Amino acid sequence: MPIKLPSDLPAYAVLSREGVMVMPEDAASHQDIRPLRIGLLNLMPKKIQTETQFARLIGANPLQIELSLIRMSEHETRNTAAEHMETFYRPFTEVEASGEKFDGLIITGAPIERLEYTDVTYWDELTRVFDWTQTHVHSTFGVCWGGMAMINYFHSVPKHLLDAKAFGCVRHQNLVPASPYLRGFSDDMVIPVSRWTELRRDEIESAGLPVLIDSPETGPCLVEDTAHRALYIFNHLEYDSDTLKQEYDRDVAAGTTINVPANYYPADDPTQRPQNRWRSHAHLLYGNWVSELYLTTPFDMTQIGSASTDLRT
Repeated sequence: MPIKLPSDLPAYAVLSREGVMVMPEDAASHQDIRPLRIGLLNLMPKKIQTETQFARLIGANPLQIELSLIRMSEHETRNTAAEHMETFYRPFTEVEASGEKFDGLIITGAPIERLEYTDVTYWDELTRVFDWTQTHVHSTFGVCWGGMAMINYFHSVPKHLLDAKAFGCVRHQNLVPASPYLRGFSDDMVIPVSRWTELRRDEIESAGLPVLIDSPETGPCLVEDTAHRALYIFNHLEYDSDTLKQEYDRDVAAGTTINVPANYYPADDPTQRPQNRWRSHAHLLYGNWVSELYLTTPFDMTQIGSASTDLRT
């Protein structure tokens, strides 16, 4: 089954050209099947790029997915056309007021990680989102800063500023091969990292949370939070092949001191075309997450957020 997207959303044309199964909304409405409803709370400045990245990953599976794009209510983006935001995004306050529920929610990162959480202009509303997920979302996936913010809010796990940006393609270790989220994963893998902060494994484990993927170089990557029906990933499996290049070129053009992203370009030569060595694991992780949604979410969506909604228990 395909992912259901508006036919005029930019991601629809991009994914169609790539061979990802997409279906216009009017065609999906004629299928006698309940699609999985997944929301994307997009905090990244490049909205179109980010929504395409996540739609590509959650759409590469045999289930029908209905993707809803959500934004912070009062925060105005300066990098995406207002027309695009008005056409395709709903403010969280509208979603909250509707009472609707979701099988899954992805909360993206944001380029604000060096700010204190409480200094973020939309922090109060975002904490409302976190609380809302406990009653209206079956499983939440916090990505990079989004994951850091969630684990801090629910467990008071702090972030720590780095002396230099963790930037490049870093080898990681699979610590829990039996996890359903790591089905098909290699014992180690390469994952793009791009952040100025870190979380520490001992502090995460002291909070009672298992680290599923870790790196000796850049620390914890993937954490499971069963009590809050959440996963937190602090790195960027969703990145396109050239996303790190775009970030590097942007910083060079701005005169920002930045290292060449490690283990990304052949021979670390930024004049060469970067190599994507994480695509298969990206599809595995998000495919496994979607599969777990399908296996555990109730058919009756009104039951989402109740005391026990895991169909395997």
